Amino acid sequence: MEQRRYAQWLKEHAEFTLMAALLVFGAVARAQIQYSISEEQKDGVAVGNIAKDLGIDHRTLKERGFRIVSTSGESMFSVNQNDGVLYVNGKIDREGICERSTPCLINLKIALENPLEIHYVTVEILDINDHAPSFPESEMHLEIGESALPGARFQLEAARDSDSGSNSLHHYKLSHNDNFRLEVKDRGEDGKIPILILQKPLDRELTRNINLQLTALDGGKPAKSGTMDIMIKVIDINDNVPVFTKDVYSVMLSENAPIGTIVIQVNATDLDEGPNGEIVYSFGKSVNSKVRKLFDINTITGEITVEGPLDYEDKDSYEIDIQASDKGTVPHTTDKSIMIKIIDINDNKPEIEVTSFSKAIPEDSRPGTTVALISVSDLDSGLNGKVSCSLEDDMHFKLIPSSQHSTFSLVSTSPLDRETKFQYDITLVAKDAGQPSLSSVKTITVLISDVNDNSPEFSSSPYAFYVMENNVPGKLLLSVSASDKDSNENAIISYQIWRENTEENKYTSFININSENGEIYALKSFDFETVKTFQFHVLATDSGSPSLSSNVTVNVFILDQNDNVPVILYPVSANGSAEGVEEIPRNVNAGHLVTKVRAYDADIGYNGWLLFSLQEVSEHSLFGLDRYTGQIRTLRSFTETDEAQHKLLILVKDNGNVSLSATATVIVKVVEPKEAFAASDVKNAVKDEEENDVTFYLIITLGSVSVLFVISIIVLIVMQCSKSTDYSSKYLQDTNYDGTLCHSIQYRSGDKRYMLVGPRMSIGSTIAPGSNRNTLVIPDRRRRDSGEVSQ
Repeated sequence: MEQRRYAQWLKEHAEFTLMAALLVFGAVARAQIQYSISEEQKDGVAVGNIAKDLGIDHRTLKERGFRIVSTSGESMFSVNQNDGVLYVNGKIDREGICERSTPCLINLKIALENPLEIHYVTVEILDINDHAPSFPESEMHLEIGESALPGARFQLEAARDSDSGSNSLHHYKLSHNDNFRLEVKDRGEDGKIPILILQKPLDRELTRNINLQLTALDGGKPAKSGTMDIMIKVIDINDNVPVFTKDVYSVMLSENAPIGTIVIQVNATDLDEGPNGEIVYSFGKSVNSKVRKLFDINTITGEITVEGPLDYEDKDSYEIDIQASDKGTVPHTTDKSIMIKIIDINDNKPEIEVTSFSKAIPEDSRPGTTVALISVSDLDSGLNGKVSCSLEDDMHFKLIPSSQHSTFSLVSTSPLDRETKFQYDITLVAKDAGQPSLSSVKTITVLISDVNDNSPEFSSSPYAFYVMENNVPGKLLLSVSASDKDSNENAIISYQIWRENTEENKYTSFININSENGEIYALKSFDFETVKTFQFHVLATDSGSPSLSSNVTVNVFILDQNDNVPVILYPVSANGSAEGVEEIPRNVNAGHLVTKVRAYDADIGYNGWLLFSLQEVSEHSLFGLDRYTGQIRTLRSFTETDEAQHKLLILVKDNGNVSLSATATVIVKVVEPKEAFAASDVKNAVKDEEENDVTFYLIITLGSVSVLFVISIIVLIVMQCSKSTDYSSKYLQDTNYDGTLCHSIQYRSGDKRYMLVGPRMSIGSTIAPGSNRNTLVIPDRRRRDSGEVSQ
């Protein structure tokens, strides 16, 4: 179209220019010539001889500038200045130049000079049938609903043919089909429009797609044609209901099926298509919420899956209504029921229930006493619910089945002793008969309550305590302890001293005991010199009903303290002072016994071990004193220069840590031998009398010590017999007397051997640590283990 406008513009412009030239130069337009030529001619084909047709000498053409000055198709033609022939310049396509215009004319202006001439040449392009009818698209798609009524018209795309005249589009032809026919509407210049008319109703379920072919033919000889395929898709309407593929849906499902397990898949079909044929599955409206929690349905695939835990014991079958619906505007729905049967598996452990339970039973209960009633159950069915019950360990108990189903009695089988075992953890095992079997375990605790069947027991029997004399009255003296294997009130112990009106128990009035803790207090101080040992009995009684009791013998040994000063027995004057006069002949030799100082100490051990020393003496070289015996002897013979009277001050002290002492004064008179014999007779008589008194006191003292020692030995023997232990090797006696009233008692405690000694003490003895300063330990490599109690 643009090319055509451009050619018209060139034509008008050339005419205007030519007219102007004619006016200026007086040029003359001579003639107009017309030629005809078919399209599609080759390059260089001669159209006509312009010079010859115009009568112009061809020899003058070049001189006169023979040329084409303006044309609508100058580029398509050229002139030869030598012979004046018009030639085709390139291939000419009529449809490209004139499109659908008829006739197709090309105007040329030929110019010559001297004189100036303008000639008009018209070239008509003749059409040939070189184009076949064609459609814009090779295929055309139509969608026609199966609900369309006969007579419905569907306009098709028209074909186009570039040729003109008889070579242009002539008519259409439609392939055979029962449902459609073709009608053509002629719109003149706009061409012939094909129209498809429905003449028979469509059924998509019979025919979903219809393929037609439309052919367009021109009037050429031979005729040319073009085709277009018409693809008709029959659009569905929702005229079919969904149909399930099975009449009955039934399935069996284990109760332990995990969540997500596919139970069954339902399937329904719909002959419609598109949304009308798309199936949506759902539960029926009558399905309750509990079932919806257990099962789920896939709305697209129809798969029913497990959504929650299934329990055969809750429900053994489910009948579920489902629906299949299409997606039509007005959807069609079909209902169906699914039967799901739950298969029982052994998934429940037996349950143990203690229906009646005695948490505590007395330890004196007889065998066969019922402790508890046990019932077992299992929610499973069949063999899975059949339960047996047993004890993991007999432990003095057993299960006895009762007449009622799955009920047992737990009874004792042997005597019980709380002191041996106060608690029994009884494990009950319940086991079903399923495969595999499941079991449950339950532990019940049976407490054995106490019965007062045990007497208090003392930690030691008999007790032996060593108490220092001069103890503080009211202060803790010693303590005893007893225990009771029973519990609570049956184990609460009270203490008391067993007081008998006998001579042996007279000391019990001087002691008291704390009834709650067994601490024993002395109500008075003890004096070793008065009493060295005594015993009493302590009674321990529990608080049970009736109460039980036991007693123990307590032996108390009084330990000596240095609380007695040495007593001078000789010399003693008439007024009671320790002073005496001794006369000796002057002619005595060295070593002569002048006299002997006698003394004793009521204490024992170191406290009673006396040593003698010269405190004052007029002549040290003349007299000597035996440290241990108190004998005074001459160290040399008397000389004429020695004085006739000598005063000796004798110090007697014991060996206590804080030693006590006494002094005696002896005046020695040196006389001539005759005087000495006379005086000796008188003194001998006096001395014999004095010595008789001293001997009497010594006999009494030794007798008392001996009696006390014998009593101690008897007590020790009794203790030995009561404990069935050899005490004879522990308490050994050894009394000695060498003139100073010394005595000794040996005894053993544990791995140490003790000796209570007087002045004659063993040279190898040492002070025993912790012996309260009056007990010696004798080295003894023959020590042996002993369970004796020492304090």
